[in-house]
Amino acid sequence: MGIRRVELKERARNLISRSRPSVLLVGLAYIAICFVLYMLSSRLLGLNYTDTLSELYTEYLESGNLEYALQVAMKMAPPFYAVVLSWLTDFLSYVVGAGFTLFLLNTIRRAGASFGNLLDAFPLFFKLFLLNLLTGIFIFLWSLLLVVPGIIAAYRYRQALYIMLDDPDKSVLQCIRESKAMMAGHKGELFVMDLSFIGWNILSSIPYVGYLVQIWAMPYINLSYALYYEALSGRDIYAADRGTEFPPPPVDY
Repeated sequence: MGIRRVELKERARNLISRSRPSVLLVGLAYIAICFVLYMLSSRLLGLNYTDTLSELYTEYLESGNLEYALQVAMKMAPPFYAVVLSWLTDFLSYVVGAGFTLFLLNTIRRAGASFGNLLDAFPLFFKLFLLNLLTGIFIFLWSLLLVVPGIIAAYRYRQALYIMLDDPDKSVLQCIRESKAMMAGHKGELFVMDLSFIGWNILSSIPYVGYLVQIWAMPYINLSYALYYEALSGRDIYAADRGTEFPPPPVDY
């Protein structure tokens, strides 16, 4: 039996309206942290890669000398240490995002959700790095076969982060394997759920207006995905209403 995305979305809206602390406020704090880290990353780079490539192209057209154009572009490129520090700040956003995911799971389960959850994923920093790295490599390798296998691989690993947050003692590869097992027969289902959020994603991309839309859309979409993981794991998505906390059920993969 498939998971009803309409029910998950309705449940997400219900939790947003009644959760304490507010999912929207914690989501806003997450957005603010990501914005500060983005500004820091941009400051470290000093100049984005688009401008560097644009200058490379312009110099090549004017001089006709590719070697000279590359020399000019390299002078504009940020130093290596700035690139590394910029990447680190970008990854910090991912770690804070994992903390926000943990907050959403705690909200669903009524298990001590708080603003502090945004920082609770930092002890998993290196495991999150390995998870991000390995899934990225696997998706890239599958993409070499054609685009479709890469997309399928991306859906195969979508639950790995939730599994790691649920049980930090599990190895990265174990989280990946369990995600593959959980998503067997559900990849198309999750793909359709992704499509159902296209409208919100389009609105979020509109200049200026999109920032306001994201205050609602980002927590709403991510909470819906967290509920999908709960349902896929066999947990009760209405546990908070019943005043009970449900530990992860034993699953034989």
